Amino acid sequence: MAANNDRAPRRRVDARSSIERITAAGRTVLGKGEGSLEQIAAEAGVGIATLYRHFPNREAVVRAVLEDILDTDLIPLVERAAHSPHTRQALQEIATRLLDLITEERGLVTFASNFADVAVDVLQRFSASLHPLLARAQQAGEIRPDLTAEDIPHFLVMAVAGLALPGTTPSLRARFITLLFDSLNPVGATTLPPSHTGEDDLRTAVGNVTRA
Repeated sequence: MAANNDRAPRRRVDARSSIERITAAGRTVLGKGEGSLEQIAAEAGVGIATLYRHFPNREAVVRAVLEDILDTDLIPLVERAAHSPHTRQALQEIATRLLDLITEERGLVTFASNFADVAVDVLQRFSASLHPLLARAQQAGEIRPDLTAEDIPHFLVMAVAGLALPGTTPSLRARFITLLFDSLNPVGATTLPPSHTGEDDLRTAVGNVTRA
């Protein structure tokens, strides 16, 4: 009986290891551009049946890769920014890193047929992590007070649409992300009109970016 009990934890460890390898392989393959599930399985060193056992479709792979990007590249920046004395500058640096990552992981956008549905969930989780920083920046007078937490994902999508296009150089992105963040400066700002957007509007916006 003990031997049977030992197998279950081992299977969970093996499954976790396979998931981690496949996710890492997804980043590697899709970071180079177009790819296939077969290429990802080969890069991960697993059979295609193992890949399908954990990731039944392309969208599942994209979701795992996006979550990995969020957890390993973006959330640590947000956590470090919590101690920054210049919150708006920290938010700007996070947005710049996000644009760099989208450019680097260019194959993700075209890999999933419904990228917008997958990306919206991850983008909203990312935006939720930024809420405390936004509140701090507003309290410090660094960001206009009428910007809401719900505006953040739309603001990021707008930045992606204009600043993560193929051929946009890092220096050009840095120049225009600075201009974009200057629009959040509370000094002399015109009061924002009311917003009536929701999750469906964000999904449509992301979908339009992927078709651009």
